[in-house]
Amino acid sequence: MLTLYVVRHGETKWNTERRMQGWQDSPLTEKGKNDARLLHHHLASVPFVAIYSSPSERTKETAKIIRGDRDIPMYFDERLREIHLGDWEGKTIDEIAEIDQQNHYHFYHAPHLYQPLRGETFGDVQQRAIAAIEQMIHQHHEGNLLVVTHGVVIRTLLVYWKQQSIERLWDSPRVYGTSVTKVRVQPEKFIIELEADISHLKEEVNQ
Repeated sequence: MLTLYVVRHGETKWNTERRMQGWQDSPLTEKGKNDARLLHHHLASVPFVAIYSSPSERTKETAKIIRGDRDIPMYFDERLREIHLGDWEGKTIDEIAEIDQQNHYHFYHAPHLYQPLRGETFGDVQQRAIAAIEQMIHQHHEGNLLVVTHGVVIRTLLVYWKQQSIERLWDSPRVYGTSVTKVRVQPEKFIIELEADISHLKEEVNQ
C-alpha cells in the first residue's frame, strides 16, 4: 500500500505580511522553521521511501528540516510549485483587491471563474499537480512518500481526491503551514485519512 503525506511549507515572511508569493519566494520565519522541526519529530517514526518537493526555497527548506539527518532521497518537481500569480506576486491581498477587484473576488469566492491576465488558473495548477502525483504512484507501489508543496496545490488535489469541482476549492479546512494531509492510495481511488492536520503544533502547546 502507498501512503502520501502531503505537507504545506512552513510560515514565511510574506505570509505574515499577507503578501502573495506564487512563484516568487520569501524566507521561512522562525515560527515556520520551528513548526517544521515539530513536524520532523512528529513524523520521525514514519519510514519514508522518498521525499518530493516543490523547487521553491520555502518548500525545500521545510522538506530538509522534516527529513533531518535521515537518509531519504529527495526529488524536486516543478509541477509541485505554487500557482503562478503573474502581476499579483509580491503584492498584498489588500493591494490586489484595489487594482484587480473582479479577479480578486473570483479568486476567493468563485475560483472556477478566476481567469488571470497573466499566470495560471486553478485548473492549470490541478492538472500539473495530478500529473506529478500520478508519476509518483507509477514509480512507488508501496511505502510512504512525503510531498512538500503549497496551499493552493494542496487544495486543488483535495477537491480532485474528493471528486469535487474547482468551485468547491475553499470549502476544505484551512491549510496551515506544515499541515499534513495523509492520503492512502488504492486502485482507482484515494482515501483521505487526515486533512490539513496540525496536531504536531498542538503537541507543543500541551507540553
